[in-house]
Amino acid sequence: MKIYLLSLGAGLLVGVIYSLINVRSPAPPVVALVGLLGILIGEQLPPLLRGFWAKAPAAQSWEHQVKPHVFGHLPAGAKPSQVTATEKERG
Repeated sequence: MKIYLLSLGAGLLVGVIYSLINVRSPAPPVVALVGLLGILIGEQLPPLLRGFWAKAPAAQSWEHQVKPHVFGHLPAGAKPSQVTATEKERG
């Protein structure tokens, strides 16, 4: 969560600086976000293609290179056994 707050803070700081020096942001926010998504996905194509040329399984390249970089550390959900145990305690 800390990285998201730092990113938001950096964005706010840049927005304030743009406003103080009367500069408009270079692109509408949606266009900028789509561009950033393109950059993020484009960064992952060379490692994925190298894996294909090296005859490595695509799943290995996806799991170790692409997924962690594109999606970051996702929160882990409760295992089904933990959910049923918690429901039993409540009920």
